[in-house]
This record gives sequence, structure tokens and C-alpha cells, in this order.
Amino acid sequence: MAEDPEKTKERGIALRAGFYIFGTHLFAGFVWLLFYVGEHAHK
Repeated sequence: MAEDPEKTKERGIALRAGFYIFGTHLFAGFVWLLFYVGEHAHK
């Protein structure tokens, strides 16, 4: 029996949203790390 196309679409949207949220947090963490390292750099 074939899967419901609506369920497949919902799962795809949920996966994409999760990926974007994860990626955004990863990018924000990287930017925060740059600021942190820059602040604590010996001048």
C-alpha cells in the first residue's frame, strides 16, 4: 500500500524546518564564537 502523499509532504516540511533551525543555531553559535575569540584576543 502506498503512503499518503499528505503525510510525506508534512514530514518533508518538518525535516526542512528542523534542518533550518539547526543550521541557524549552528551559524549563530559560530558568530558568537568569533565575537568571543575576538574579545579575548591578546592585542
